[in-house]
Amino acid sequence: MSRFRIPRAGLAALTAAVTAVAVLSAPAHAAAHAAAHASAAKPRQSADSGPAVHRDTSGPLRSMRPKAARTTRRTQPDHETRLPHPPAARIPDPVRQRASGASPAVATSSNFDGVGQGFTGPQGTYSVTGVPPDPNATVGSTQIVEIVNTAYAVFSKTGSVVYGPVNSNTLWSGFGGSCESTNDGDASVRWDSLASRWVVTQFANAASASGPYYECVAVSTSADATGSYNRYSFQFSSFPDYPKISVWPDAYYVTYNLFNTAGSFIGAEACAMNRANMLSGSAATQQCFTTSTSYGGLLAGDLDGSTAPPSGEQELLTGLGATNTTLAYWKFHVDWTTPANSTFTGPSSLTVASYTTACGTSGTCIPQSGTTQQLDSLSDRIMYRLAYRNFGDHESFVTNHSVTAGSSVGARWYELRLSGGNPTVYQQGTYAPDSTYRWMGSIAMDKVGNIALGYSQSSSSAHPSIRFTGRAPSDALGTMTQAETTTITGAGSQTSYSRWGDYTSMAVDPADGCTFWYTNEYEPANGNFNWHTRLASFTLPGCATTTGNDFSISDSPASGSVTAGGSTTTTVSTALTSGSAQTVSLTASGLPSGATASFNPASVTAGSSSTATISTSSSTPAGTYSITITGTGASATHTATYSLTVNPTGGGGITNGGFETGSLSGWTATGPATGVTTSSPHSGTYAALLGSTSPTNGASSVSQTFTATTGTTKLSFWYNVTCPDTVTYDWATATLKDNTTAATTTPLAKTCVSSSGWKQITATITAGHSYTLTLTNRDDNYTGDATYTKYDDVTLS
Repeated sequence: MSRFRIPRAGLAALTAAVTAVAVLSAPAHAAAHAAAHASAAKPRQSADSGPAVHRDTSGPLRSMRPKAARTTRRTQPDHETRLPHPPAARIPDPVRQRASGASPAVATSSNFDGVGQGFTGPQGTYSVTGVPPDPNATVGSTQIVEIVNTAYAVFSKTGSVVYGPVNSNTLWSGFGGSCESTNDGDASVRWDSLASRWVVTQFANAASASGPYYECVAVSTSADATGSYNRYSFQFSSFPDYPKISVWPDAYYVTYNLFNTAGSFIGAEACAMNRANMLSGSAATQQCFTTSTSYGGLLAGDLDGSTAPPSGEQELLTGLGATNTTLAYWKFHVDWTTPANSTFTGPSSLTVASYTTACGTSGTCIPQSGTTQQLDSLSDRIMYRLAYRNFGDHESFVTNHSVTAGSSVGARWYELRLSGGNPTVYQQGTYAPDSTYRWMGSIAMDKVGNIALGYSQSSSSAHPSIRFTGRAPSDALGTMTQAETTTITGAGSQTSYSRWGDYTSMAVDPADGCTFWYTNEYEPANGNFNWHTRLASFTLPGCATTTGNDFSISDSPASGSVTAGGSTTTTVSTALTSGSAQTVSLTASGLPSGATASFNPASVTAGSSSTATISTSSSTPAGTYSITITGTGASATHTATYSLTVNPTGGGGITNGGFETGSLSGWTATGPATGVTTSSPHSGTYAALLGSTSPTNGASSVSQTFTATTGTTKLSFWYNVTCPDTVTYDWATATLKDNTTAATTTPLAKTCVSSSGWKQITATITAGHSYTLTLTNRDDNYTGDATYTKYDDVTLS
């Protein structure tokens, strides 16, 4: 994690907390530990749920001016707060692999330096200013994106630098707020293989003593990582540390470890962000649940490959268990139409071979050559990623964590398979063939079921180096049969800080489903702020390197507008991208009430097109909806997004006037804080919320242009303003412009009262005229008197 926070009250407590979790071995202590977990509070809906506080669509990243590099060096607290973890086992690891694989070592295909000290690209030369580097990379159709610590770069698959290095907050240039002004790190990048998009996250305002904190999210608008992005910021009241993003069809899931302002761990949090809306650039919300303080370091299932999980399958999340013979797991079901129906069930226990988390109470015991400085194992959590793949006849998840292996440390790894919707252990093992320490692992599976495990390796006689091993699906269960390959041998040790890596990443190339890409750190010489990263690719035996059968899908036009009861069409095109053409079946989901979708023809051969007809009924609610068009083939599944706007019967009218889509769809939002809220709306479930309970700077507005429908003479809306200041500085206001006559009126003059309650405003309109209604909240960002306004039930009559 990149928690480079300015020292503040409670930081000492955070650092000291490293000794708070004792390793218990006596049976009575173990029983007490398990009982505490068993009585832990159930997961609960989090107040962090709600709309993104800001969103926009950027221009091309390649055209943005890079943000100025930080000049001061920062380190995280050198002893990471230990998360809850089970007591030590009383027996040696029963699944330890004590011999290296006998199969020949696999050669790397590409092997080159990523971002690190002295790394140079088109945007300049990188200078390390932080420890640890948090190396994270993933691969797309033609590019590789790497994010370290607080820097970003794009590579070709042969290792040439396409873009970078730049500060990673360059991605939020022009976005405003903390996402643009701070560059706090803990960034992650993933490739959405179902949509061929990049997803990048980074937290912001980490140095604040009281928040609010933000997760900044950018979803590319194409497969080009240097192009434009749909950008969002989601707000958190507690510090959301160690964020890890995962791709799933119904949402982008992010897991966090939450800390309060005193630096104390207060539980894990899992948030689902509306993937369909973020792919289309529409207003998006997140739904979040938290665990008790008994669990931390959760990971959510992360899709590899182009075959989606079965429709409606819940997201699986795992973490270390309450005992040394269990993992814990949860299931997350998100309902974007009715958020109250979303569920987060668990924890449930999955029995595994007994284990002892590495390095005792401190977590720090990894030796290095030439120094007494030991490194942190981060053994209190499972390591990024929980990689998922659907093989058709079974679904597999793989993950790993660091455990004690005799007198050293090894990588405990698992392949979990679903049975009746629940995970079961298909195989497990601890890779520790000798006394060398192996930790900071990442694991994934290719399209035929080969497993690759990468990790750091070190000992008292060796500097930290980068290695990987692997296995074939036909090998004896629980063994890594491939001899180790060293991608680079470190020539130095980290001499003053224990924090190392914090995570690494193993990804699979979507172009062939066979090529693994592994990213980790090493030291070229003894030192501290001189780390390098390395990216290496390889293919395990038995996976054909020839490209399989695949296709792409798109729709044109990608949006349309209808009057309730009407229909619209779009052409759905497929294209053969590799291999042989396959039959692609077409379906649609995310339709509003009363709407249907049909395809002519219902299935096509890859390379052909179909006409989609989307029909609404007179009862279909007005609003803007994100519809997912899915093409399912024998070897791949891909999606396209269609934005449907439904206008009320009679033509024109207000779209989504009650904000019951759970978003600002139909409205144009500007300013620092716009969204929807479920807190005490005037009616229904939602109201618009402009401004925030925390101070914001400037005017936050939503506007909509509409045509007054036949027979209407009056516009009305409700507002509820909280304004503890005076109208000199803060206010709520609303304007109505008649675009037909160019006249502007002010139905709601500037108003500032401490708590207005719901008030109705009306204005006269003329049928057939075009109008623009703008609803505004203005706050001067003064501490202690935040101004915010709720608006609801905008109607014509």
